[in-house]
Amino acid sequence: MKRKLSARQMQMIALGGTIGVGLFMGSTSTIKWTGPSVLIAYAIAGIFLYLIMRALGEMLYVDPDTGSFSKFATEYIHPLVGYLTAWSNIFQFVIVGMSEMIAIGGYFKFWWPGLPAWIPGIVAITFLCLANLISVRMFGELEFWFALIKVVTIVLMIIVGLGLIVLGIGNHLHPIGISNIWAHGFFTGGFKGFVFALSIVLASYQGIELIGVTAGEAENPQQTLVKAIRSTVFRILIFYIGAIFVILSIYPWNQLNNVGSPFVETFAKVGITSAASIINFVVITAALSGSNSGIYSASRMSYTLANNGQLPQRFLKLNRHGVPFYSVISISLGIFLGVVLDFVSPYFFKDASNIFVMVYSSSVLPGMIPWIVILVSQLEFRKQHKDSMANHPFKMPLSPWSNYLTLAFLFVTLVFMFFNPETRVSILVGVIFLAFMTILYFVKFHGKVKNI
Repeated sequence: MKRKLSARQMQMIALGGTIGVGLFMGSTSTIKWTGPSVLIAYAIAGIFLYLIMRALGEMLYVDPDTGSFSKFATEYIHPLVGYLTAWSNIFQFVIVGMSEMIAIGGYFKFWWPGLPAWIPGIVAITFLCLANLISVRMFGELEFWFALIKVVTIVLMIIVGLGLIVLGIGNHLHPIGISNIWAHGFFTGGFKGFVFALSIVLASYQGIELIGVTAGEAENPQQTLVKAIRSTVFRILIFYIGAIFVILSIYPWNQLNNVGSPFVETFAKVGITSAASIINFVVITAALSGSNSGIYSASRMSYTLANNGQLPQRFLKLNRHGVPFYSVISISLGIFLGVVLDFVSPYFFKDASNIFVMVYSSSVLPGMIPWIVILVSQLEFRKQHKDSMANHPFKMPLSPWSNYLTLAFLFVTLVFMFFNPETRVSILVGVIFLAFMTILYFVKFHGKVKNI
């Protein structure tokens, strides 16, 4: 493969993989569990995600390779764990990509109500597949601009919101202030509600580890990775916490269900009459970004599995642009199933309107597997690379205690997700998937794994 991803592209890839449709369209669902204290939930989750990324960065600095955390799992834990990590990543991103294709059909109906939902889906997946086949630089450039659109929208929303809060712009010059954050309760759902919200918040950060998949195709990987990891987590925290702080200041948290999209309403308040169309365009780019990242990440994990002898060798075949051809095609076809599912589901289900949520939520547990693997791998990595650690400039802070604390946090979150009726099914889907892949591994590959 070719090292064609610049620092500029990698930072936006990491941002774009994490800032998705959930923030624009689903932020009210995280607030309903615990009210304004969701700000603390985002901050806590962000701190632990930073520690996970630092653990990944420590290993990548020494060994920047494609499919990084799956490779690390195989080397430092067990080949089974590497196998499950790669397949979890593929499952996660194919499922996310499928849900984004379902969503895109709905978004286009905003402008053309009579347009069949499968048409935008087919056009989108064909475009993204071809773009990923052209070159990794094309993927990086597309993701850069998709992510930039999202980032600019969030920044503008924060600026407009602060104008309403501080100066009263759009409210007859009567500043709204920030009293809504505490006036209607802060920890409104108690401890249980806060932890339930924490689990949903944590899921919204999924995709941040994508930067590890790009390591094998990054220009000047050590310098690029350090810069991207240092800046990305803090930017995500600012965007998430900043946007939600503005929303909670302008609108009482217990009235958000009547607001619709807070982003649309905030822009509309200051006289931007086309706000709904603007946000609809942004969420389309957010959906394209999610699918674009999915094709890239899952295809590189397919390549890693083939390199380990756990997928047919054709998945190692690169086209003349240095892109794994069969891997990209296969993952694109997997994501295309979302278009098919959206088309046929009304014939089998009485209420198919929640198909997006049903599909998307099943990616939650597989999406957390790479985080757990990164933290455990780094502990063994340190033991095996004591010489490299002496002058390592990007060590994991407070390791191993920070590893143990973060693992405990993830475990507690998963337990509470099981007890929450709204997330229990997604956890069970993930458990069934992992159990099936474990059985498949022992039947087909146990003792036959190619040495890396």
